[in-house]
Amino acid sequence: MDDGTGRAAARPPAPLHHGALWVMGLLVAAAALRPGAGPEGVTATAERIADHPDRGAPRRPSPGSRVSATYGAPGARGEARAAFPHVRRALDALSRARTAGATETQARLDALLTVMSTFQDTGPLYRAGPPGLRRVEEGAYAVLEAGGTATAEGAALATLDAELRERGIAPRGSAALLAGALFLDGLPAPAGMAPAFTASALTAPAFTAPSGR
Repeated sequence: MDDGTGRAAARPPAPLHHGALWVMGLLVAAAALRPGAGPEGVTATAERIADHPDRGAPRRPSPGSRVSATYGAPGARGEARAAFPHVRRALDALSRARTAGATETQARLDALLTVMSTFQDTGPLYRAGPPGLRRVEEGAYAVLEAGGTATAEGAALATLDAELRERGIAPRGSAALLAGALFLDGLPAPAGMAPAFTASALTAPAFTAPSGR
């Protein structure tokens, strides 16, 4: 894109995703309140924090809250008030993929797809309504059913990624929940439990959630 001076104009920064701040803020606070607790203990504490009345919360509804009200999707707040079920599902998917011999990147991709396949993400709903969300869920489910990203059939993820980018559909809520799962995965294991990851697990994945153009 030309900015009128013959130079390429810089792309505008990606919009702030408040759901990600909500997810990570709650989990970090819960982990600080429950040092040494496992994922279930941390998510249960985060649930109690999310239920606490916040008199300082903005009165103006966010795009996500408007979408939640329109379509009945729980969104980030609903996920938190249910003790982050999709974060826990992502942790289970990480464990299964690692046990099956997947690379760390593949395990994280499968965890992301697991969330995308069932989470009512307000991002796709906002951008493309229920049909867009269904495409995200069905596309993610199809890759997992084909064997996940560790198999040749799992290369279908690239096709799904390209399609969502083309349509400007960004499942950022699912990405935020994966980030929450990776945060919990990286916490020290509770006393008496072996850690579920190694140092190599801290390598950042090569894939990021599809983002709008």
